[in-house]
Amino acid sequence: MERFRRHIAKCLVAGVVALLPIGGLLLTVYYFENQVAGVWLKNQGFYFFGLGLLLATISLYLIGLIVSSLLGRWLFYQADRLLDRMPVLGNLYQTLKQLIGYGEGPQGMFKRVVWVSRDDAKQFELGLVTMEASPASQDRLAVFVPSGPSPTTGRLLYLERDRLIETNLTVNEALQILVSLGSLVLDKPLMLPSKQTC
Repeated sequence: MERFRRHIAKCLVAGVVALLPIGGLLLTVYYFENQVAGVWLKNQGFYFFGLGLLLATISLYLIGLIVSSLLGRWLFYQADRLLDRMPVLGNLYQTLKQLIGYGEGPQGMFKRVVWVSRDDAKQFELGLVTMEASPASQDRLAVFVPSGPSPTTGRLLYLERDRLIETNLTVNEALQILVSLGSLVLDKPLMLPSKQTC
């Protein structure tokens, strides 16, 4: 009887584990489809399940295509300047830009991108410098090491300069690499870690 119970429990757990990714995917698609389709699209005679996500994907592609062109970049730059100057909303817009990696340099939340060497110095992680070395931080740099594919989570480390290696990435490129789990192909060669420190 005990052996039979163990067999049943084992099969039930195996079934749950097998269905979790599929169930999670279906629930995620269902949730986002409901959010995107809303009430208006669902009430149209031509609506079918998945149309909301399909239209959202096509819209994102077209926006990306437009802002990749010379005219699109200029229009995006003008809209960006206009939003930056808006009272109250401008501050919120700037903060959101910094969080997703568009604000970098001395005024940005993330100053630059570095490679962080692990203890064995054979593995490296992408890090975003949030504060340069100062006496208050005992001459260590504050480096946020984001997690992929969700760079909004990670850990904050205070590291000495010799643990950091310079990179040629912008903050935005680094975040795109993290979100794509390293599958993003850059338009420039990626400067891989060497022994040169920051």
